[in-house]
Amino acid sequence: MDIYDTLKSLNIELPPVATPAAAYVPFVQAGPMVYLSGHIAKKDGGVWAGQLGKNMDTAGGQAAARAVAIDLMGTLHVACGGDLRRVKRIVKLTSLVNSSPDFVEHHLVTNGCSELLAQVFGDKGAHARSAFGVAQLPMGACVEIEMIAELN
Repeated sequence: MDIYDTLKSLNIELPPVATPAAAYVPFVQAGPMVYLSGHIAKKDGGVWAGQLGKNMDTAGGQAAARAVAIDLMGTLHVACGGDLRRVKRIVKLTSLVNSSPDFVEHHLVTNGCSELLAQVFGDKGAHARSAFGVAQLPMGACVEIEMIAELN
């Protein structure tokens, strides 16, 4: 199935690229590689704030990471010149999870993003990744994820 057909079947509409909140750009392309800046989780038009293990559970974190995946794909769509079929491979994700010191399910939270990318891109969506717990993220966001992709 075509990537855009898959997105449609999942009722996913790609959002426009968010305006950076500081001194950076949403993505940089170097040769066939595109590096997407960290995207924070958003909900209802604002920051999806929370801390895993304190006022959010793993399932909520997974939903937030899935929302980040949708935003990342929106940015990647623009980076690809409007054609996600140019994605040769999702290479790597780096996931930062705003979490309490005793929270240990960062990898499960990050699955919310990883699983959606695999669903949309198939084998091209299988990627390397790192998932870290951090004491805080910008604007109190619960999850921030950055992506590296290779384009055709």
